Amino acid sequence: MADSTSKKEKNKKKALKRLEKISKREDRKENNNKGKSLEEMIVYVDVLGNFTDVPPHLQDKEGDLLKNDRKVEKDAFIEGVVDNYNESKGFGFIKVPNSNDKIFFHFKESRELLKVGDQVQFKKAISEKGFRATQITKK
Repeated sequence: MADSTSKKEKNKKKALKRLEKISKREDRKENNNKGKSLEEMIVYVDVLGNFTDVPPHLQDKEGDLLKNDRKVEKDAFIEGVVDNYNESKGFGFIKVPNSNDKIFFHFKESRELLKVGDQVQFKKAISEKGFRATQITKK
């Protein structure tokens, strides 16, 4: 007995699906990630929050911070507003207008008593954890 047309079409579809499945399986075998070393799979984060393949102990943190902050010349005073200040602990943050930067400061860097909302001038310096404000004076 001969197969009907609908049976023939179903068999063709099944055969195509089988071939697609086989080709996908072979493609996965060729392009799999298995067998890569741990070093090839690890991704690190640099000081600026970007992904990199350089381990933290080999990164140039100070250089990256300086490259990121090209606007600041050496010995140039920057103006800002005291945004947050914890009097009991003696530290706070200065918000720089025209950017989203908040610079850490310690009360020892200022000869005057500071409070939230004060207009100040300061210089930027690099510390272990990023930038900090030095030579702070009220405006």
